[in-house]
Amino acid sequence: MQDVLDPLKNPVTWAAPFFVLTILVELAALRWLDHDDNVTGYALKDARASISMGVVSLVFLTLFKVVSFVGFVAVYAYVAPFHLPTDTWWYWVLVVLGVDLGYYWHHRFSHRVRIAWAGHQAHHSSEFMNFGTALRQKWNPWFEFFFWLPLPLLGFAPWTLYVAFGLNLVYQFYVHTELVEKLPRPVELVMNTPSHHRVHHGSDPEYLDKNYGGILIVWDRLFGTFAEEHRRPRYGLTTKVETFNLLELQYGHYREIWADLRGARTWRERWGYVAGPPGWTPERGTPTPAERAAQP
Repeated sequence: MQDVLDPLKNPVTWAAPFFVLTILVELAALRWLDHDDNVTGYALKDARASISMGVVSLVFLTLFKVVSFVGFVAVYAYVAPFHLPTDTWWYWVLVVLGVDLGYYWHHRFSHRVRIAWAGHQAHHSSEFMNFGTALRQKWNPWFEFFFWLPLPLLGFAPWTLYVAFGLNLVYQFYVHTELVEKLPRPVELVMNTPSHHRVHHGSDPEYLDKNYGGILIVWDRLFGTFAEEHRRPRYGLTTKVETFNLLELQYGHYREIWADLRGARTWRERWGYVAGPPGWTPERGTPTPAERAAQP
């Protein structure tokens, strides 16, 4: 347990100075280098909110580690039929792939189930796409446990899951930018890139619920959720956010769910408001991407 919680064993800790340096380089590039006029850069209040959310998220991520690690160790020690050797190169390839696949399905779940979207939407609340936005992390990581659970059952040591997930987070930081255009086609075919992730942050109808991959984009290509970047996305939520209040950004959607539940007339409606996709209503059912994008 101590090794898992030790910040010096977390790849994100080692990467933090490079995050700061990268943000400074991006700011300098926006100020002094030629770039597409459509690139929006930074806004002080928005960047401050993003960075603040990232700092506080470290507390919630640590709590998640404590709770989930106990469960993972129990499954690994008492249920897993075998334990894979952690001192081989192929083990680390498999655990990174396994965590990335689990991330894909958790990420997709977070966009398609409203109670999970209530926690995840904070990350999408910025109308800017920059390295500061990468730090706009959610404070509610609880559903991740269920998508990682198969890995200790398959013999992956629990502590290695957190190392792999740290690497996953570090990689994803660098896809949050408008300054990097499309990369060579072999890279775009396999890896999640800034171009692919700009699509994911778009609120345009053709971009909604696309490109969930963390490190690899092949999962989206395999499971039918891939979209190419054909034009600059409109970033942010389909409903414009008019606040920089951190509590409102993180928990405001839970209040909206509660209000809908109080007005629900049947158990079907209650279930739809919690487990249906964002924008679900009893009258309309599941909205299309165009309907979601047109929501006021």
